[in-house]
Amino acid sequence: MDTLSSTKHNHNPSKPNSLQVEDPAALTEPSPLRKIIVVASIAAGVQFGWALQLSLLTPYVQLLGIPHTWAAFIWLCGPISGMLVQPIVGYYSDRNTSRFGRRRPFIAAGSFAVAVAVFLIGYAADMGHMFGDSLQKKTRPRAIAIFVVGFWILDVANNMLQGPCRALLADLAAGDQRKTRTANAGFSFFMAVGNVLGYAAGSYSGLHHIFPFTKTKACDVYCANLKSCFFLSIAMLLTLATAASIYVKEKPLSPEKSTAADADDEGKSHGIPCFGELSGAFRELKRPMWILLLVTCLNWIAWFPFLLFDTDWMGREVYGGEVGVGKAYDMGVRAGALGLMLNSVVLGATSVGVEFLARAVGGVKRLWGIVNFILAICLAMTVLVTKQAEHSRHFAPGSNDPLPPPGNVKAGALALFSVLGIPLAITYSIPFALASIFSSSTGAGQGLSLGVLNLAIVIPQMVISVTSGPWDALFGGGNLPAFVVGAVAALASGILSIFLLPSPPPDLAKAATAAGGGFH
Repeated sequence: MDTLSSTKHNHNPSKPNSLQVEDPAALTEPSPLRKIIVVASIAAGVQFGWALQLSLLTPYVQLLGIPHTWAAFIWLCGPISGMLVQPIVGYYSDRNTSRFGRRRPFIAAGSFAVAVAVFLIGYAADMGHMFGDSLQKKTRPRAIAIFVVGFWILDVANNMLQGPCRALLADLAAGDQRKTRTANAGFSFFMAVGNVLGYAAGSYSGLHHIFPFTKTKACDVYCANLKSCFFLSIAMLLTLATAASIYVKEKPLSPEKSTAADADDEGKSHGIPCFGELSGAFRELKRPMWILLLVTCLNWIAWFPFLLFDTDWMGREVYGGEVGVGKAYDMGVRAGALGLMLNSVVLGATSVGVEFLARAVGGVKRLWGIVNFILAICLAMTVLVTKQAEHSRHFAPGSNDPLPPPGNVKAGALALFSVLGIPLAITYSIPFALASIFSSSTGAGQGLSLGVLNLAIVIPQMVISVTSGPWDALFGGGNLPAFVVGAVAALASGILSIFLLPSPPPDLAKAATAAGGGFH
């Protein structure tokens, strides 16, 4: 999620907060559109990797021997790094005095760290076997340890990369509203491109033929396909980040401005200044922001179980497979990746029409409530699709591996993935827009308001990561118990959005529908 570094200007310039320093880009003309597009294209490389994570890594960790009950704990890194890394990176990238600029060093370092992390993840099984893991045992402790290290580095690196990339776009726009909208739209467009490419790669089972060396004694076809996908991800990200770093130049921040901002921080906060500012922001929140935080919190309680286990649900419940046994589970995971690709296509199309949809239904808060009802229905429908799949389950003669589900069951599951692209597009835009509106109307700094909103997103993710596995196990395993809880949370979020969330002023609502964020 984009946090403090995603918005760098303050609507009350007479009272800047300590997360902001004078922006050298604001003193110049906006950069040409081609430079904004080059920087925005980095989002495609970042999102390609995120799409692979969301579609393939939960099944992969179970293949290494981590039980389904505990697989969600691996995903704790995302919300933790989003809560800690992005504010710190945003704060220090604002004050970076490198001769290469404020943002480009972080973008370069983040890209390199992503490449290292992806190598560790892809080769975890091989390295674990080299260090003594037995291929005859279901659990591979050394491979799991290498994977976890690589995965946490990957999440930290992605969070370190995305915030400065957003901030660089804001610098290049130099306060020009049209260029700012174009930059945000371009970033969202390339996010959608990365999603589609990533999910398409994850749904194709023959990529390991392009890199035949990826299949080894310790790494089966599924693992080899994962490696191949990650090779493509590294190549894409490094190419785009290198092109942007070489082509787009930054004006360095003078040490005097950075020192002055740091001195101001020392008089205002204790510890890490950005977290001191966040703590102060909570004490000054108005009622509209508190309601927005509550609705956002419930919204992500609804989303996160499905985002974690959507492909696992396809492999286990819809296709009836087991991890590492037969072909059914792998086929289901690839079908889930196809569903996520369709989801991304719908998400991208819906994102373009958010302003039109808001006008059609009578406002952004009503639109958010309606799509939360759609989310609740879709999550509840996973129970029906699962029961239909179980009822129609068939096995080949003499085999314990189930045959693929009938076409109507698979079509129903893919339809759910597709329809969920509509509420996901709204989740990625309207909460951030409303945070900007409420901060503008109260005179608060947007960076701080978005940072507070980020906590309402990452804290539910942490709670779900810790509780979803044991909760599912309490009801006999599988993913449906967490999905049902998500449906209830989505229903509550929709009701609160329509009846309690204040309506923003029409002029500000129109301007803010171009704002957006993303799930990380």
